[in-house]
Amino acid sequence: MLKKYFRKLESIIALAQSLMTPKQFIFLSSVLIGISCSLAVIVLKTFAHSVFSFATYINGILKLSFINSILPIIGIVLTVFVVKRVLNGSIEKGTSQILYAVAKKASIIPRKQMYAQIVTSSLTVGLGGSAGLESPIVITGAAFGSNFAQNYRLPYKDRTLLIGCGVAAGISAAFNAPIAGVLFAIEVLLVDVSISAFTPIMISAATGALVSAIVLDETILLSFKKQEVFNFHNIPFYVLLGLLTGFIAVYYARNFQRVEHYFAKQKIGPYKKALIGSSCLALLIFIFPTLFGEGYESIKTLSETDPGQLLDNTLFADFRNNQWVLLLFVGCTMMVKVFASGLTIGSGGNGGNFAPSLFLGSYLGYFFSKFISLIGLSKLPISNFTMVGMAGILSGLFHAPLTAIFLIAEITGGYGLMIPLMIVSSISFAISKRFEKYSLDVKNLAKKGHAFTSNKDSNILSTLDIDTIIQCDYLTVHPEDHLSKLVDLISHSNQVVFAVVNNEKELVGIVHFNDIREIIFNAYRVKYTLIKDVMKTPPAIITSVDSMEIVMSKFEQSKSAFLPVIRNEKYYGFISKSIALEAYRTKLRSMTIE
Repeated sequence: MLKKYFRKLESIIALAQSLMTPKQFIFLSSVLIGISCSLAVIVLKTFAHSVFSFATYINGILKLSFINSILPIIGIVLTVFVVKRVLNGSIEKGTSQILYAVAKKASIIPRKQMYAQIVTSSLTVGLGGSAGLESPIVITGAAFGSNFAQNYRLPYKDRTLLIGCGVAAGISAAFNAPIAGVLFAIEVLLVDVSISAFTPIMISAATGALVSAIVLDETILLSFKKQEVFNFHNIPFYVLLGLLTGFIAVYYARNFQRVEHYFAKQKIGPYKKALIGSSCLALLIFIFPTLFGEGYESIKTLSETDPGQLLDNTLFADFRNNQWVLLLFVGCTMMVKVFASGLTIGSGGNGGNFAPSLFLGSYLGYFFSKFISLIGLSKLPISNFTMVGMAGILSGLFHAPLTAIFLIAEITGGYGLMIPLMIVSSISFAISKRFEKYSLDVKNLAKKGHAFTSNKDSNILSTLDIDTIIQCDYLTVHPEDHLSKLVDLISHSNQVVFAVVNNEKELVGIVHFNDIREIIFNAYRVKYTLIKDVMKTPPAIITSVDSMEIVMSKFEQSKSAFLPVIRNEKYYGFISKSIALEAYRTKLRSMTIE
């Protein structure tokens, strides 16, 4: 019955496509994708919130977090089971796969990602895994956009644009923050967007936020009502917070990858790995119960009048009114959050680092401002620092300062904190960028040579395949040949550069027409001059494994129009700078979204 309904809907959309202009159909598509993504968000958020409410209710009876420790083990083991039995044994995690799909796979994302992320992340995070739902939401939205475009045979530019629409709608629906959704899609994921392309992305983001706001209970979404007036006298402390968030973001990024890589290297079965990792996570959650799930409820608690509630039903419940014990608890939870998230994802669970970055930022903001207040240095607005800290970590971890600024501005219900948000986010971004060239999600791509960053030139060059521009049909000469042979080759070809190779096809030099121009008009010298007497060492040599970015760098440094290519230590061909630049210009035109 459901399949019949979807087929009818598809036929209606196909009819609309035939009656509309391409731009009008993109607008319609952005609305439909926005609705689809918001429905996925509603399912995920409702499930996660229901499980959290259930665990909280049980804890209220047991007076200790036993259930919190058991549920994550069940969730991660179930996730591994689903991956093995339903998803053919593998699932890609992290938003870096979207970047890779745009760069290397013509914006084609597998159809299974439309449901795989929802199922696995709901089991992992919904049952208490210490990760976030936003990354799976973003991937799901991107998959909706890509597969919608494939279904209606839209070209690469439109596929990429609809991926951006899905991403924007996912973030918008998850936080009821349409501006942040648009900025995240543009700042983090899309290569190049013209002003006209903003419209469908904004439509999709607005649609996702609207549907989410209508259907979801406000208590499920991360939002804040308490906010104090910004005092410019506190600017020095916001600067200090920016410095702290930058260094903590670097700390999180490096340690998260250490934990993830540790599990990746273990030669044990997936179920055993899941049990070991989730058991370690269960121990952390038993000691620090706020590590359970996304942690948004504890973030709200920190910004309220009685943050001591965090110690209720924990091992430290007797100290709930002791400010220093609470501060120590918050500080320790903040520092071990990275290990909880690493254990969750590394052991086989699925989730992202968006929610952990907000969790970490809020705890750091609270810790910093409360510590300053307790030692009597200044009376800081703790709720403001709690919220601004989130922007700092988000900016530093994802290298997305604009997204961080406007996300926190939107979820706090106003722009009264815009100045401190800008200060903290920009400082954190600068520090993180200084120590980590790539954001957390892009770092693994960079290690594989597939980095896709905000540098447009690097992005486009990374999509070019060096093999497509190597010219392997260039004529070669031997070092013992006479110059007369080279003159004969020049007269019967359009070549201006020749590789000099020995009997083993190894490159020993090159000869350029301009270097022998004067000699070839002297018959005597042509007859008695050997190639080895006029050949030169290449100004640079390209290997077949070099990336296009390295190739263009070698052209720039050598100031040469042609460079030889070596493969398996043998001469392979030449690359012309003019052909490489033409390939770049062609790719630039195809990737510019208008």
